[in-house]
Amino acid sequence: MADTIQLLPDHIANQIAAGEVIQRPASAVKELLENAVDAGATEIRLIINDAGKALIQVIDNGKGMNETDARMCFERHATSKIAKIEDLFQIRTMGFRGEALASIAAVAQVELKTKRAEDELGTYIEVENSTVIKQEPAALGNGTSIAMKNLFFNVPARRNFLKSNAAEMRHIIDEFIRVSMSFPEIQFTLTSNGQQVFYLEKGTLKQRIVQLLGTNYNSKLVSVQEHTDYLNIYGFVGKPETAKKTRGDQYFFVNNRFIRSGYLHHAVMQAFQDLIPSDGFPLYVLFIDLDPAQVDINVHPTKQEIKFEDEKIVYAFVQAAVKHALAQFSVAPSLEFDLDPTIQQLDAVNKPFTENEQSAATNSSLFQSFTQRFQAHVVNPGKSNMPGFEKKEERFESLMDQLRKPVADESSVTIGQFDHASFQPKASTPIAHLQLHQRYIIASTASGFILIHQGLAHERVLYEKFAAANQQSRLPSQRSLFPVSIDLAPADVALMTELTEPLQELGYLIEPFGNNSFVIQGTPADLEQGNEKHIIEQLLEQYKHFANELKVSKREQIMRHLSRQHAIRAGKSLSQKEMQQLVDDLFNCSQPGTTASGQPTFIEYNGSYLEKMFGQ
Repeated sequence: MADTIQLLPDHIANQIAAGEVIQRPASAVKELLENAVDAGATEIRLIINDAGKALIQVIDNGKGMNETDARMCFERHATSKIAKIEDLFQIRTMGFRGEALASIAAVAQVELKTKRAEDELGTYIEVENSTVIKQEPAALGNGTSIAMKNLFFNVPARRNFLKSNAAEMRHIIDEFIRVSMSFPEIQFTLTSNGQQVFYLEKGTLKQRIVQLLGTNYNSKLVSVQEHTDYLNIYGFVGKPETAKKTRGDQYFFVNNRFIRSGYLHHAVMQAFQDLIPSDGFPLYVLFIDLDPAQVDINVHPTKQEIKFEDEKIVYAFVQAAVKHALAQFSVAPSLEFDLDPTIQQLDAVNKPFTENEQSAATNSSLFQSFTQRFQAHVVNPGKSNMPGFEKKEERFESLMDQLRKPVADESSVTIGQFDHASFQPKASTPIAHLQLHQRYIIASTASGFILIHQGLAHERVLYEKFAAANQQSRLPSQRSLFPVSIDLAPADVALMTELTEPLQELGYLIEPFGNNSFVIQGTPADLEQGNEKHIIEQLLEQYKHFANELKVSKREQIMRHLSRQHAIRAGKSLSQKEMQQLVDDLFNCSQPGTTASGQPTFIEYNGSYLEKMFGQ
């Protein structure tokens, strides 16, 4: 009987191991960039074709490798950074596990060119399916060039699971930003399909942040510097006005390695408490340097999740450092105990209160109404002495007149199964809708009324209009007389390119304008113009940070966002005609009761409930 358990062939074992390390093109980009940094390079070039599916090439001017090392680097667990177990707890380099190149060689066709400065000739190697198929000396420049072609060519199932080119390119840019931000003293370039996306000169950390995240942050960064015996913290946080409603640009680095940590993020949020809204997210780029023995970085294949020996101490230091920086640069609020000298110049302070003025004040009806015992609430029924009070009385009487108008006598209504016929009045009894606080609409029903949230109701109406365009044809566009341009950070250009076509189907005409700029030539017809730049910028933020959380399609996310952004805002006064149109449009929707995200658009108050409230 044959044995059941057998050893896997090397090429299959390597492909399985590659599944942990090389999940998508961006994973290979990260590993190759980190190796170039570890090689001591001062210039690193990243070349991408077809979002990394056809080519990922990293060229550096580092120390290079000799012939033996060039051959050995493709073996599993081959590394120059660990010789004994103690080295594992003193790691300061980026790549160290010796699996990156072996994993890449298992799922791609790889070409390696490398040469040390002291060697006359370099080494050229071709590897395919974990097998070296060619090796020869070659005349090369100093440094290393690694090109991986046709990713997952031998694992077609893995290749089929890759996202669109635009989506994969966004992941590549994310990894490029994280590595290049860690090392501002190194020059980085990124070229995609022959077009240069990033050119980052050597400079300071602040210059690198502005290069990567946008020039609008140039004057809105606050320096963080704290040095202690246990750890050092340095970097920048954005001023409170840069906080966004979505998770913005937030980066933590421990010993120059990018990490994710909800725990440390909470420390920063606590430092910003009372400075930004509770739903705001500040910008921060913070570096933490501490003894590698205090950190375990080998707890996750991507090395983006780490363990601190004492998390509470790190949390406290991060929170204190950010708080101190905000206070030091006069960003945090402070108590002012000195009296404003301009107050001393006011008439109420520097002029005497004469007897005539005292007599006139004490005889006024306003003074008497607030000084009579137990009568602080009394207001004389005659003409008020308060300026503008007559207008308030007139508005109140107008409101009462509207409330007294008759309503149709129809059957009661239940939420979610609303009978729009109850809103159709008889010819002799017109119905007036009331606007409350410029936020809600009160609409009469047969036995009560409904309270409609005007913004959420309009959001539902717009969403169904966009959804109808999804099933039929493109929404018509209205050309702008004065097209608006948007300047984007290089990282957002790929995302904008990805969203251009679905936006065009919904009525937005957006065209590239070169040099990371786009022009909004048109907006959906019948929608108010003038806010399109803000809407598109918010769309990019929403899509960039929530695309992986919402289990809905790209188009669905865009429709939800656009309907929310174009909806009527609180504080907008509506005429009777506008309120009637909104109510009609809402109850002509297929699902008038909620928005696409599940928020209620109206609440019903029926007659029996109202009677109970008054004890009837």
